[in-house]
Amino acid sequence: MVGKVLGIRDLEQFSSRRSSVYVDPECDKFFELPLFIAASSNDVTTKCQCFQFSPGKEPALRSFTEIQQLLQQGKKRDVKNILRENSWPINSPIRSQLWPLLCGQHLTKQHMLDGFYWEMVHQVFGTTELSEKPIMLPAFVDAIHCLPYHLTSTGRAVADRIVNVLGYDCPDITYSPVLYPITSILLHFMSEEEAYICLAGLVASKEKVFINQTKLQHEVTWKTVMQIAKKHTKSAVSYFQRICPGQKLERVFMDWCWWILAGLPFQHLVRIMDCFFHEGIKVLYRVALVILNLFHKECQSNNEWSPDNIKNDIGNALIKFCKKIPVSPAKLLHAAFSIRGLSTQYISRISIKTEMLLKSRSVLNSSSKQLIKSRSSDNLPTSQSQVNIQMMSHTLTIREKLHSESCRNLLFTLWSWLPVRITMYQPKLLYTTEEHGCSLTTFYVRVEQHEPTLLMIKTCNNEVFGAYCSSRWFERNVKDDKGQRQAYFGTGETFLFSLYPERAKYPWVGIEGDKDLGHSSELFMAADSKMITIGGGEGQAIWMDENIRFGKTDGCKTFNNPPLCPSGDFEIRVLEVYGFVGS
Repeated sequence: MVGKVLGIRDLEQFSSRRSSVYVDPECDKFFELPLFIAASSNDVTTKCQCFQFSPGKEPALRSFTEIQQLLQQGKKRDVKNILRENSWPINSPIRSQLWPLLCGQHLTKQHMLDGFYWEMVHQVFGTTELSEKPIMLPAFVDAIHCLPYHLTSTGRAVADRIVNVLGYDCPDITYSPVLYPITSILLHFMSEEEAYICLAGLVASKEKVFINQTKLQHEVTWKTVMQIAKKHTKSAVSYFQRICPGQKLERVFMDWCWWILAGLPFQHLVRIMDCFFHEGIKVLYRVALVILNLFHKECQSNNEWSPDNIKNDIGNALIKFCKKIPVSPAKLLHAAFSIRGLSTQYISRISIKTEMLLKSRSVLNSSSKQLIKSRSSDNLPTSQSQVNIQMMSHTLTIREKLHSESCRNLLFTLWSWLPVRITMYQPKLLYTTEEHGCSLTTFYVRVEQHEPTLLMIKTCNNEVFGAYCSSRWFERNVKDDKGQRQAYFGTGETFLFSLYPERAKYPWVGIEGDKDLGHSSELFMAADSKMITIGGGEGQAIWMDENIRFGKTDGCKTFNNPPLCPSGDFEIRVLEVYGFVGS
């Protein structure tokens, strides 16, 4: 890595000796002073927009080594504070090391060895030479928003190649318009291979969201921003609704990420990325709220943004405003991180609720998976699906009490309660106490990586009830930023049901309306080595011990359910857990 920033004379000699391949020389006229960033010995020199150069004593900024040591010690919160507070200049060489380090911590794949990227390039294109012909971009790229940030034609070709290889390696990406702009930004600071590995880390992250990868996720994101804005920038949202009642607010928020990526100056973007690569998309949420507030203030004091000038296209006006935003990157971030009551848990709650509501409205069509249909045209299971369940299940059959026609009706009832998209998959028995024994350890081994799962309990009194669990049971092991395991996990798609002697479904209490019902209404799933719990808040809807022998059921706030069996306490005769092939 280049260890110093060259002086102006050195820079001029360097630039004349080695022309920039990634960045267009014409971009110099947009910048106050051309400085450079060099990532590695085999990387390409880049010129970027920067702050005014002021000679003299520079502020003491934290070094890459300090941050690296903190990450190695697991002190992510300390790293977060450093990234927020240290305004490294645009020409600082630290990012050539810092960004790969930050993105690399999110990688889950273990095959990112030296040379892996170039092997993938050869596999996709048949050669590692950069073609002079245009490369067709993957379908998940939005051609309108392939923002190059002054990359040369060669630089754009490199970005095209990176995105293509990523699409080949990650076929589940079906819609990701922000992926290309982030690729372009990365190429200002590092080599092609390093940029690819950074993107792979962001895409693979399980604990935090960085890059949306489907249309559903994209819609969830902008609707989440809109819901947050209605609470935290209430005056701005009310103002925009008032001056243009004919426009739908949704149309404005659909383009929220382009306020940042297409509007803000490059030096603002770079500082935002410093924090984004560590904290995730919540950084962009905060910045978007500050932009709304600043724009609202300007609209009231600056004739350029008067109601008559912006009422026909607020979205485009917001992007134009961002291009000459009246605050520095440091002040923008300071304002963003000063917003109170915008915790990760709160954002996650809004996002999960939004996703659940969207999923409930339509069937998701995934082009990256071949669905095995298990639903007939009348919205009932196909005969083969009925055979699959009834042949495997003692729970649904309840031979001692019900006739086959009653079993069939129970099956249809249960099927009608499942999310529509799940009915398109074949059910598969993952675990049953009849065959696999009564052990929570065995339960986790056989079930924890599947999502969703259907749990069905038959008691020794022949009561039958259970739960549709929307998240993997493996999430009991996921740790937060403080390194602590989360007590509860899951989403609002989880629901309880009773099949015998009563038939009833108990959905999440938050499924309707925008009212914040509090923490106790979102205690969906919990588990450890001693027990499993579904539902919480003034009671546990379903609780089972480590031997999967005894359990109890109470009413709870999460689902507003009564006890699922009259006695409250029960002895388990059979526990069965189903997954869905291809889900």
